[in-house]
Amino acid sequence: MTYGHLDIINRASEIFDVLIVSVLNNNQKTPLFSVEERVKILKEATRHLPNVQVNSFSGLLTNYAAENDLHVAVRGLRAITDFEYELQMAQTNRLLSGGKMDTVFLTTSLEYAYLSSSSVKEIAYFGGDISKAVPDFVAEMIFEKYRKKRSQRE
Repeated sequence: MTYGHLDIINRASEIFDVLIVSVLNNNQKTPLFSVEERVKILKEATRHLPNVQVNSFSGLLTNYAAENDLHVAVRGLRAITDFEYELQMAQTNRLLSGGKMDTVFLTTSLEYAYLSSSSVKEIAYFGGDISKAVPDFVAEMIFEKYRKKRSQRE
């Protein structure tokens, strides 16, 4: 979770009475943190927001939304390059939901537009400073993960 993610969550929490931040358990990817760890990180980072709930799901977003009576997905956009993919996903989700689901796009604040999880992980992997990209407790967790990975290889 970067400051860019937190920026979108903070702003969306001001728009909606209740904001549910859901972590996808995606078997197609190998993230640095488990789903449980990512939920824990998000709960800690959003504990100051009383209307934010954090959980996880597997499968299609539209199925998860239907099961939980959710009708709006909030997605962050960093740059125009994000838009084409996100637009396709929004249109697909609307189709799969039978027109019951919409997507709201929030553009990331300019100060976070350069941030991506993959670049943060790469910087951290090589021991770089990620303090401007993620909260301190997240940075500590990232560096600890990489220390463990290195020690397992030795």
